[in-house]
Amino acid sequence: MNNGSLIRYITGDATEEEIIHITQWLDSDSEHMREFLAMRKLYDITLWQSEDKANHQSLPVKSGINFRIGKFLLDIAKIAAIFVLAILGTLYYIQSNKKPEPVSMQTIRVPAGQRAELILTDGTKVWLNAKTTLIFPNHFDAQSRIVTLDGEGYFEVTSNKKQPFTVKTPNYDLKVWGTKFNVLAYSGKPYFETALFEGSVELLNPGGEKGEMINPNERIFLDNNHLKRGIINNLNHFLWRDGMISFDNESFPEMVRKLELYFDLKIMVKNKSLLSYTCTGKFRTKDGVDHILKVLQLSNQFRFKIDDKLNIITID
Repeated sequence: MNNGSLIRYITGDATEEEIIHITQWLDSDSEHMREFLAMRKLYDITLWQSEDKANHQSLPVKSGINFRIGKFLLDIAKIAAIFVLAILGTLYYIQSNKKPEPVSMQTIRVPAGQRAELILTDGTKVWLNAKTTLIFPNHFDAQSRIVTLDGEGYFEVTSNKKQPFTVKTPNYDLKVWGTKFNVLAYSGKPYFETALFEGSVELLNPGGEKGEMINPNERIFLDNNHLKRGIINNLNHFLWRDGMISFDNESFPEMVRKLELYFDLKIMVKNKSLLSYTCTGKFRTKDGVDHILKVLQLSNQFRFKIDDKLNIITID
């Protein structure tokens, strides 16, 4: 770039054609901006020196004390301005040359009998139940926010109408913009359920573009391979976020299913009369499955033994 054109641009004397040309030149390469900032700095220093000499010659001798003070303050202002220009130039250079951080996928796996909490880079809060896997990026791109869930999770999604949030599961995809919902979707298991508390959720077949909308206080679940709708009638089911397992007049087989799922074990019920029993109670997950069974024994007559090697519980 011609130095004369740059000087005219700095002093404000450049033509409209020169301004356009210089602006394009500055945007085309970060090195051009560095060259421009260096010339601007040199021009400012030269200008200040010229002004300093002129001021020095015009001041009378009798005001020498005031002149020295004024010159001292002017020198400080010069130094400060030079530092500001240098810092701005450095920041611009760093920003211009900063490469976008590559997207890498992160994976979190929650062990049996445990749970986890995390906050994604967009501010979305996630709770993960036992034996759950979540795959998510280290940062989201500008178009979408996509995570993959295998297990059970509760999401409080940060609202962003321009950037939908999608949860991919082994059964269905859930597309939202800002909402609170729970989803249960373990791979290899014949059940699926999502419950919506706030906002709206669209239930999609994997890769689909149009699905079913879910309303607040509503749940959609699989029943004999068919999707059904229902009302959320028991909030205790979602106490797992607080480390609790809740049974509210649930059948013995359903209780067994949950214990097998959350504690990653096999429960064999030999006493078939127990299959007609119902179970009610709230238990802390950290107390373990043996504690839960001992409490349930108080209202349901049965015995059990645990084989730690085979990871099997037998109920008689």
